[in-house]
Amino acid sequence: MSVIYRGIRVIDPAQGIDTVTDARLHEGQAVALGEACVVSAGDEILDGKGLWLTPAFVDLCARLREPGPKQHGTIASETRAARAGGFGHLVLPPDTNPVIDHGALAAQVIEKAQAAGFAKVYPLGAMTRGLEGKALAGMGGLKAAGCVGVSQARKPLASVETLLRCLEYASSMDMTVFFSPEEASLALGSAHDGFMASRMGLLGIPDSAETVALATTLLLVEQTGVRAHIGQLSCAASVELIRIAKAKGLPVTADVSMHQLHLTEMAIDGFNAMAHVRPPLRRESDRLALIAGVREGVIDAICSDHQPLNASAKLAPFAEALPGMSTLETVLPLGLRLVASGELDASRLIEALTCVPARIIAQPIGSLLHAGGAMVIDPSVSWQVGDAHWQSVGRNSLFAGQALLGRVIASA
Repeated sequence: MSVIYRGIRVIDPAQGIDTVTDARLHEGQAVALGEACVVSAGDEILDGKGLWLTPAFVDLCARLREPGPKQHGTIASETRAARAGGFGHLVLPPDTNPVIDHGALAAQVIEKAQAAGFAKVYPLGAMTRGLEGKALAGMGGLKAAGCVGVSQARKPLASVETLLRCLEYASSMDMTVFFSPEEASLALGSAHDGFMASRMGLLGIPDSAETVALATTLLLVEQTGVRAHIGQLSCAASVELIRIAKAKGLPVTADVSMHQLHLTEMAIDGFNAMAHVRPPLRRESDRLALIAGVREGVIDAICSDHQPLNASAKLAPFAEALPGMSTLETVLPLGLRLVASGELDASRLIEALTCVPARIIAQPIGSLLHAGGAMVIDPSVSWQVGDAHWQSVGRNSLFAGQALLGRVIASA
């Protein structure tokens, strides 16, 4: 049986579509639009007025807490949360326990996600064995097992020379390198090195912890020609470095986490551990520069940077509390808030969550043309973060208890 939505807004940036029309969905896929939606016996006809139909979202950074101790979540629980939030595809960083530094573990992750049946997981392989920053991992075996790239996550490398060898190896294997730029010697604190950290007596993390690492990375990308994706930008200076790199024609893409487009260092007031994230929340000027970067396409994609944690992980004093926020289920409503405020248009938002991240990982998803899933969104429905419909094990959201607008009402 198919479902036909009458007068639904279809947004598929990969096809240049943003229009109100009829749409036929069959087994989770949009199989016909407009005049091609001929009613057949047994079809269910629904009113699509006010609803959106989009491709399933693609997330470039989501930690699922498995492999590893399961007190913070599992592949099954967090992919279920992903589906509730509209994500059909998740890129998993390699800093699991054990580290994804060999093909067998990558294959196991893919199989577990397939068995759960909620969302497809694309692991990143470790650049170095055990993410220890010394010996290079076997990138050939990681690629053969299904890894869509390699990464060092936020773990330091022994030297810049080691980074150069990693990039040369990745380039020879035609693999994309994913970076979360951070110079470890400058990132010893727990909050942005600004007014709030000073007032609260917290050791700060300056912008330069990100920009020094990013500048080094971009110089080596230019030298080696490797494809590079820079993830989770947090400051205006990083946006400018990416702008310059793209103007020079470097093979570079970038993303930002959705919460960085909404929150600033002011959120840590009162030592609120829910606002302890990495990279830290920065100034209002940085937030506005990141939004402008997305709007202009300097920042290609928006990710969740999902990091679920159990309740006890946020009970320690601010600096000792584990960083991270459970975000998969709040990306959509927070994105819709940007649309409502006029800071992003709807097509650009959906593009940054679908076809652009799909291109970055070189997968045939992110469009209603492909078998990557579709979803129906009600952008006006109100719900409370952490309510009975919340799926993630982690309830560590700074938005907990708040009413947000917009939720997925049907997906596959």
